[in-house]
Amino acid sequence: MSSRVIVPIVLVLLLLVLQVQLWTGRGSVPEVSQLRERLEKQQEANAKAQTGNERLSSEVADLQEGIEMVEERARQELGMVKPNEILVQIAK
Repeated sequence: MSSRVIVPIVLVLLLLVLQVQLWTGRGSVPEVSQLRERLEKQQEANAKAQTGNERLSSEVADLQEGIEMVEERARQELGMVKPNEILVQIAK
């Protein structure tokens, strides 16, 4: 066999090996696609968690600022009343 035949055969085999690696190996096209989907889902979860953290941080700041917030929460959640005050609940 002459080198004119061997070189194209080697190049075609190398191309086939690279294609197999591209579609099935580490870092393949399907794996990258799956990783991108996972990244998007994680970014959405992070955004939701960030929103929740900001809300809680704001609530903590309100609680640290004054007793009015504590009083309001006690009234809403526990039904507490001040001395000489009458609580009237209306059921809907």
